[in-house]
Amino acid sequence: MTEALYGSFLAAMATVLGAVPLFFVKQLSEKWKDILVAFTAGIMVSASTFGLMPQALEESGLIVLTIGLIIGVVILDLIEKNIPHIDVENESGIAYFDSKSLLVIIALFIHNIPEGMSMGFSYASQNESLGPIVAIAIGAQNMPEGLILAVFLLNSKVRKGKALLIVTLTAFVEVLAALIGFFAASFVQPLIGYGLAFAAGAMVFIVYKELIPESHGHGFERESTYSFIIGLLIMLYISHIFG
Repeated sequence: MTEALYGSFLAAMATVLGAVPLFFVKQLSEKWKDILVAFTAGIMVSASTFGLMPQALEESGLIVLTIGLIIGVVILDLIEKNIPHIDVENESGIAYFDSKSLLVIIALFIHNIPEGMSMGFSYASQNESLGPIVAIAIGAQNMPEGLILAVFLLNSKVRKGKALLIVTLTAFVEVLAALIGFFAASFVQPLIGYGLAFAAGAMVFIVYKELIPESHGHGFERESTYSFIIGLLIMLYISHIFG
C-alpha cells in the first residue's frame, strides 16, 4: 500500500510539474507542445502494450483481458462525450471561463479517476515492477495535462497562485483513486485482471483519440512521429530495468 501511495503521489505531482513552466514562460511553441504530447503517447502505448496487457493475460486470461479492455475504452469514451473537455487550441472557450469553470474542473477530476485506479490495480498485481511502470506512464501523461490546464487558467485571468492550487487539487484525485483501486483489488483478487485490462484500454483510447491527433495538427508530424518512437523505446528500457 505504501508503494502505491508513493507512486500515485509522484505521478500526480507530475501534473503540477507540467504546469510550472507556464509561470515562467509566457507561451510554449506549437512545435514543442506536439513533441511533448507525442512523446507521452509513445510512453503510454509502450506501457499498455508491453506491461498492462501481458500481465492481465497472465493473471486472468484472454476473456478477462478482452472484457476489461473494452470496458476501459467504453468508459473513457463516455467521459469524453459527456464531460466538457479542455482543448488548448479552442480559444473560444477561454472567454467564457467564468460560466464554464466549474464544469471544466469537474471534468478533470472525473478524468483523473480511471488513471488513478489504473495505478492502484497495477500496484496490487503479482508483478511488482508493473506498478512503477504504470505510474511513470501516467506521470508522463500528466505533465502535458498540467500544462494544458495551466494555459487554460492563466489565459482566463486566474491568478497564478489560484491556478497552481486548482492544478494540484485535480492531481490529488489520482492519489485517492489509486488507493481505492489498490484496496479493491487486494480484497477482490479477480478484479486485478479486469483492472489491468481496463487501464490498458483507457490508455489506448487516450492515445488514439486525444494525443496522436493533437500532436499531428500543426505541421510537425515528422518531429512528433520521432518523439513518439523515442517515448516508446524509453518506456521499454524502463520496463526492462524494473523487470
